[in-house]
Amino acid sequence: METKHPLILTGKEQMRRWSRIVRSQGKTVGLVPTMGYVHDGHLSLVREAHKHADLIVVSIYVNPGQFAPSEDLTTYPSDFPGDINKLESVPGGVDVVFHPHNLYDYGNGGGGEGEKGGEAAASSCLEEWGLGHETWVRVEKLEMGMCGKSRPIFFRGVVTVVAKLFNIVEPDVAVFGKKDYQQWRIIQRLASSINQSLSKAKYAAEKGIVNCEVLKNSVIQAIHEVGGRIDYAEIVEQENLEAVEEIKGAVVFCVAAWFGKVRLIDNIEINV
Repeated sequence: METKHPLILTGKEQMRRWSRIVRSQGKTVGLVPTMGYVHDGHLSLVREAHKHADLIVVSIYVNPGQFAPSEDLTTYPSDFPGDINKLESVPGGVDVVFHPHNLYDYGNGGGGEGEKGGEAAASSCLEEWGLGHETWVRVEKLEMGMCGKSRPIFFRGVVTVVAKLFNIVEPDVAVFGKKDYQQWRIIQRLASSINQSLSKAKYAAEKGIVNCEVLKNSVIQAIHEVGGRIDYAEIVEQENLEAVEEIKGAVVFCVAAWFGKVRLIDNIEINV
């Protein structure tokens, strides 16, 4: 079988444009996020992604937001050429390797010392370097125990960068390992926050709750509970996209929400 050589993209807009083009052609996109130094566990996730999506994107990005200043980010292992060779060895290969230089917005922060003074708080390498990044996505209840006790900034860094990847790649499916079960469950909560609330609203409508204000409020509350901020939650007719107050036919429930600076969108069709 001929080896598939992945397209290597480094720009956020490049990645988003590729994903939107292939999805407009009816293809589904699967995402496997990694920090590189690919091993058999990563390759098993790629194989799993092939079962659920037409095209596969693997991201390789060492995330400074999940490292504390006491953890040496500079010694994290890296072998990008080796990673590509390993990914090419998987049956079906991968279509894109997304290898960005930076996924954070540093604002007006400088490159010197982090700000001192005030009450000491847990910080990541980004804050220690004084780079100005201040917005984080969190799933607070799930991150409090176990690893969260000894690594208090770890999960907010993971969830923030995963939310950024979702926003850039816009995948239909994302595949994560369960070796770090707490991390897996936190990411699952983030990913399902909008979709799950929409599914519950659809079920409620099918059971006779057709008041749109009631349905919208249930979704808004669910997203607020996991740290999101609603951009819009609208129930509109499928054909003309006009808003309705009560479901009497085919509608679509559309939601957009902000998690920090990341905006996620989803929708679900309801036919009653």
